[in-house]
Amino acid sequence: MLRDIYISRGPLAAFAAEGLFWGSFASLVPVIKSQVGLSDGEFGVVMLIAALGAVCAMWLAPKAEQKLGRWTLPVLAAFMATAFLFPGHANTGAFLAIAMMAATIGSGSLDVAMNARISVLEGTSGRPLMNLAHGIFSVSYAMSALAGGFGREAGWSPAMIFTALVGVCLLLIVQMIAAPVPDPEQSEEDLAPRRLSWVLLVPAGLIVLLAFMSEQATEGWSALHLERGLGAGAAEGALGPAILGITMAIGRLSGQVIVHYWSEAVVIRAATVLAAIGSVVAAWAPNLAVAYLGFGLLGMGVSVVAPMAFAWVGRMVSSEKKALAISRIAVLGYAGFFIGPPMMGFLAENFGLPVSFTAISILLLLVPLVLVPMVSRYRP
Repeated sequence: MLRDIYISRGPLAAFAAEGLFWGSFASLVPVIKSQVGLSDGEFGVVMLIAALGAVCAMWLAPKAEQKLGRWTLPVLAAFMATAFLFPGHANTGAFLAIAMMAATIGSGSLDVAMNARISVLEGTSGRPLMNLAHGIFSVSYAMSALAGGFGREAGWSPAMIFTALVGVCLLLIVQMIAAPVPDPEQSEEDLAPRRLSWVLLVPAGLIVLLAFMSEQATEGWSALHLERGLGAGAAEGALGPAILGITMAIGRLSGQVIVHYWSEAVVIRAATVLAAIGSVVAAWAPNLAVAYLGFGLLGMGVSVVAPMAFAWVGRMVSSEKKALAISRIAVLGYAGFFIGPPMMGFLAENFGLPVSFTAISILLLLVPLVLVPMVSRYRP
């Protein structure tokens, strides 16, 4: 594990930077939502608009990576950190939508670039690194969610918390600069004009979509579910996304070992079933302890789904095509942010958050029943 951390230390700093901002944002959702004065449905629409930025950025991220080369990660991380300063100052829905769109443009671009660089390192080192990288994201996410909750309890505003995170992110950017990942070398096979097959990309992208949708639902709505439905305080509510981050970190670091013994197909099947069970438990929990258990099971299960899917596809394409393949899968995956916010907002407003989380559980079962068999049948 220490060797793997050293090999991938540059991109790992980028994963940690993403976790910092999204973990803190998840714990601040109730206060930001109240500060702006939005209903559940309106907040869902704001996040839907913001997701447009992520999807557009992800589609264009391979071109940015070609232009920036080894400077891709520090430049995109700096852009993301700057953009996250603005949501804390939002006082209208329109301001929040624009601010979150800027944040998701930076975050989405960085997401594609850091996953592509990890995939390149996997190819050059011969080591599985994707679960480790996503595990670092989850550790950072959990710590930041807890810090955000305690910051709220101490009277810090969202603007103050995001400003403090920028200082931490600057230290991570220094690490990205100090340990860049070289651009992949192109072989004659890589230079041959070959198109990526949508027979592979569509089902793999849908797997990532459902995984991201489940993560986003818990990140964005778990604190509200705990505070509104079970009477949790600010710190107790922040434990919802924090537990998701902690259990996802445990699951992904465990996946670093599991991948040596079981195939991606087997792990993804088992993981999505566990996540579906956890979502139902959290949805109908009679008290905070059971809700925390449900979110923990959801986090443990969903933790390995997206990184396993990225690694699975990265193994099936040439080095030169990795960034493009991951970009296209990520675009499909982040379409979960188009479906997730309005679905969660509509169901929460009309039927309650327990029904919203139950719908997530049902959708997750499509992965083992339909999508994994489709990817397994693909032959390059």
